[in-house]
Amino acid sequence: MISQLFVLSQRGDNIVFRDYRRDVHKASAETFFRKVKFWNDDGEEDAPPVFNVDGVNYFHVKVAGLLFVATNRVNVSPSLVLELLQRIARLIKDYLGVLNEDSLRKNFVLVYELLDEVIDFGYAQTTSTELLKSYIFNEPIMIDSAVMPPLGAASIFVKGNKRMPGTVITKSVVANEPGGRKREEIFVDVIEKISVTFNSSGYILTSEIDGTIQMKSYLTGNPEIRLALNEDLSIGRSDYASSTAVILDDCNFHESVHLDSFDTDRTLSLVPPDGEFPVMNYRMTQPFKPPFRINALLEETGPLKAEVIIKVCADFNPSINANTVLVQMPVPKFTNRVNFELDHESVGNTTDFKEANKRLEWSIKKVVGGAELTLRAKLTFSQELLGNIMKEAGPVSMTFDIPMYHASRLQVKYLQIAKKSKAHNPYRWVRYVTQANSYVARL
Repeated sequence: MISQLFVLSQRGDNIVFRDYRRDVHKASAETFFRKVKFWNDDGEEDAPPVFNVDGVNYFHVKVAGLLFVATNRVNVSPSLVLELLQRIARLIKDYLGVLNEDSLRKNFVLVYELLDEVIDFGYAQTTSTELLKSYIFNEPIMIDSAVMPPLGAASIFVKGNKRMPGTVITKSVVANEPGGRKREEIFVDVIEKISVTFNSSGYILTSEIDGTIQMKSYLTGNPEIRLALNEDLSIGRSDYASSTAVILDDCNFHESVHLDSFDTDRTLSLVPPDGEFPVMNYRMTQPFKPPFRINALLEETGPLKAEVIIKVCADFNPSINANTVLVQMPVPKFTNRVNFELDHESVGNTTDFKEANKRLEWSIKKVVGGAELTLRAKLTFSQELLGNIMKEAGPVSMTFDIPMYHASRLQVKYLQIAKKSKAHNPYRWVRYVTQANSYVARL
């Protein structure tokens, strides 16, 4: 049970606000944003997803730069409320096509209509895109694609030699194409978030993959889908699995998935509901080859000076590029000046010293597979450090996106659609994306 639900922009502007039970003060949105923005005096850490202020519980998730927030005064499961907020964000995205501040402002009437159907007096009713079609009468106002941020290579879908830009999935599932035509396409994303920790010598200490197979269907008539995965896929540890087998620790499936033939031929059958939904979530802790290796060295070069050397090695195929790579490293608190040196081939890279939180930032626009990049940073301190300099610096962290790369080797072998004929042959598009969840190298 929730009392209020509101959506805030990154600036704290109240875009959507619904008060269901009138037992929480109207200024709760302002109280929430002030608390989140100034959670810590130095602003280094983010506020937790659930906290309490003056007897009011605040639950929030951040989706596409927007803050979806719920409040209440009673004891309720935090997981339930956070999941509800995630589903509401996904539902709005299904109807609007793209979720951002501009689309919300242009479609606030439709958004309020959705919220009134989803929540009644603070209690959730349904978050199914398909079921709500019978009760929603407002049509979405599509925003111009020109005002959308540019999409990188990670947004490209591939089918054989054909490529399709990711903007094709920013269309509403309830709106028709111009001329009243129906879209006949289905999109599958295999998204893997990897967590790797390296020691000071560059050897792997821990590694883990959290993955999801996500689907968005624009097929009419809700035909049955058959999705085949690796035949040598194994769930749980197995003594009989081959060295090349894909071994997952555990996985779970969407309620629409039927597992009748999964044990025999690793095929999933389902009738996809409208909108975007996760077909399968999985976790893998078996050893795998990380896409990057990071080595970092910090040594004192004088009483008030030190030098940092960070080397990044792209350990994947040269035909693949990593995008929006960001390397960060905390430095000792008495650091007041940093001079950077980059390789000559490091074109388009930028470096910065964030003095407020004492952190080095190395931004790399694109890394080609097989490349090795090195950053040297000379630190100057305002006073002599007492103790071990290594305790006050590091670790080095890294974030990135790698399109068409999957560290777990899990693959969608084929995607069959039951409703298929010469006159009706829907398009099927598959995309692989690997992202950094926690990628850390110790000094």
